[in-house]
Amino acid sequence: MSYIKNLRQKIGTELLQVPGVAALIRDSQNKLLFIRKSEDGIWGLPAGAIEPGESPKEAVVREVLEETGLKVVPTRIAGVFGGSDFRHTYPSGDRVEYFVTIFECEIREQTKPTDNEISEMRYFSEDERPPIALPYPVEVLYGHSPDCVSN
Repeated sequence: MSYIKNLRQKIGTELLQVPGVAALIRDSQNKLLFIRKSEDGIWGLPAGAIEPGESPKEAVVREVLEETGLKVVPTRIAGVFGGSDFRHTYPSGDRVEYFVTIFECEIREQTKPTDNEISEMRYFSEDERPPIALPYPVEVLYGHSPDCVSN
């Protein structure tokens, strides 16, 4: 059982502050990979929670592989974000407030996803970008600024 699921059994849907990671993965035309979650149909970056004992770098590699089947190598930290803007309520009623480290990642290999959390994945240009669950700055998503850290 995952760490978060174990906590949820104890505290129900109360707000949890969760350390997370997200990946910026680009194609040859600089389009950014977004995934659509099966659970709620919302688009987002390949992302997830950091498990106990896991480094952020290890977590982003694991999450990307599980969700997309892509084996990636993180190349740099693009930003760190958190605060009340990064609160999300899942269809189950579970409430979270993420603080997220976003990594630029390069694809090394394509395999098959190891879970079925994702209903669709697609690359989008900046002007095609779908609405996403968390308010990552577009400058960070599409590489218009240097490393960024938010409150």
